[in-house]
Amino acid sequence: MSITIKSASDIEGMRIACRLASEVLDYLEPFVKPGVTTNELDKLCHDYMVNVQQCIPAPLNYAPPGYAPYPKSICTSINHQVCHGIPSDRALKDGDVINVDITTIKDGWHGDTSRMFAVGKSVSIAAKRLCALTHEAMWHGIMQVKPGARLGDIGQAIQRFAEGNGLSVVREFCGHGIGLEFHEDPQVLHYGKAGTGELLRPGMVFTIEPMINAGKREIKDSGDGWTIITKDRSLSAQWEHTVVVTDVGFEVLTLSAGSPPIPPFAKAKS
Repeated sequence: MSITIKSASDIEGMRIACRLASEVLDYLEPFVKPGVTTNELDKLCHDYMVNVQQCIPAPLNYAPPGYAPYPKSICTSINHQVCHGIPSDRALKDGDVINVDITTIKDGWHGDTSRMFAVGKSVSIAAKRLCALTHEAMWHGIMQVKPGARLGDIGQAIQRFAEGNGLSVVREFCGHGIGLEFHEDPQVLHYGKAGTGELLRPGMVFTIEPMINAGKREIKDSGDGWTIITKDRSLSAQWEHTVVVTDVGFEVLTLSAGSPPIPPFAKAKS
């Protein structure tokens, strides 16, 4: 495993890219409403990143081994779509929940974050609960980040909280190191055993992005080469932040003025 330790100047570059990614979601929020298509959301984000922020949307034409180039600038995953949903002419409906995943490139540095949005006024109590608990699960993982901790501490905290609330954790996708490359070492699992895995050191930068299902954890490919869905078609939710290990704990790089509030349990300890 080849983990890049970022310098102070590297981290400053990451702060900028990550803040910009979060600000795309701030900008997008009022447009996420019934009747808008995910293609329209994609264009709004693309134009904002390129023309206003003067950065690059990292997903556009991204092609890891075994994949066709990703055709859009953002990922939009609705309801039972777990991740990597491709924007289309599908219009959002009252009652949908959607994850919007943004990755910017600014001066070579990548910033990666995602949020859940409730569409309209008819979102079910179960869907709202799933979104809220997934947000809390992410923060339970973030709270484990400090020098001397291990990656398994993050995974166990997320898994214990999610499963303790009757939810399941997707295991096939994980968080990842990030910097000058979109995906770097280490892989950050959202399940596992405390005290195992890579030792956390100051200057490590990675994402924590649990995908949590209301039903069973099994997933499958939707058939378009990118979009992943729950096998039982239960609802899925995901939140994502990029964090850096500091000398004393962590710093969340993907916070902005419009970011959802930090849960009280995390705010009290941070």
